[in-house]
Amino acid sequence: MKLDCKPDDFRVRPEAWKRKRFKLARVDTRIDKLYKNKKDYRALLDSFTEELSDLQRVLYAHGRYALLLIFQGMDTAGKDGAIRHVMSGVNPQGCQVHSFKQPSAEELAHDYLWRTSKRLPMRGKIGIFNRSYYEEVLIVKALPEVLAAQPLPEEFVGHHGFWQDRYDDIVNFEKYLHRNGTRVLKFFLHLSKDEQRARLLSRAHEAEKHWKISSADLKSREQWDVLATAYEDCLLHTSHDHAPWYAIPADDKRNARLIISHIIIETLSTLPLAYPEPDAKQLAEVKRVREVLEAENKAGKTKGK
Repeated sequence: MKLDCKPDDFRVRPEAWKRKRFKLARVDTRIDKLYKNKKDYRALLDSFTEELSDLQRVLYAHGRYALLLIFQGMDTAGKDGAIRHVMSGVNPQGCQVHSFKQPSAEELAHDYLWRTSKRLPMRGKIGIFNRSYYEEVLIVKALPEVLAAQPLPEEFVGHHGFWQDRYDDIVNFEKYLHRNGTRVLKFFLHLSKDEQRARLLSRAHEAEKHWKISSADLKSREQWDVLATAYEDCLLHTSHDHAPWYAIPADDKRNARLIISHIIIETLSTLPLAYPEPDAKQLAEVKRVREVLEAENKAGKTKGK
């Protein structure tokens, strides 16, 4: 199935966005529904999950490429739900999800790419980062006290090009991954402040969602503008051909999941994936196994008479 939109409709293209004096506030958080009703949404998503499952099997068998999906967004943007629904049909053996929260003391003692580098997907697999190394140019940039708590050399922290250096590090790292067969897709779930308030209120009113809410959510809302600025800078400096950012309108969770599914499938479909062609030795093995099993089958039928 196809959606009435193209992946490029949501792709962050820095040069074009800079000419338009890009601001997140000018980017849509809601678009027209891409589905007619709940039943139609379910049918579309089921079709996408089935297609993605088929592509993942070929990706695994081919064994030369990996796919890394990065999800970022404000609190309540729907990252967990998008991952759960979009990847619901993929074989768990071929897909790994990692969530990155506040770094540990051991992680802080290493370079900031260390903890995520350990979780990169092997060739043939899909890796999913729920938050990622991008926290180091988002939360860390927006909240100076977080950076101050990191044991970094003072001469580098105080350098005027500190953040640009981090952007460059990330872009170069992603280019390195691309050259080694890992395709990187980055999804910014773009949520409006009004929709976030509605989702937080829903959690506050529903007993089974109380565990999801705390006073930290209010602090996060207070930091909305500074976080939005950090996201603007991040998207503009780190979206590139080898690892594009997609700004996904996230006020409608169903729309967001369909768009993300569509982008992943389109990306995998461009790769030269194929099941391996067996060589003469493998064909001989297949023939031998088939003959033995057919002989067993024939003997079993004869015995049963």
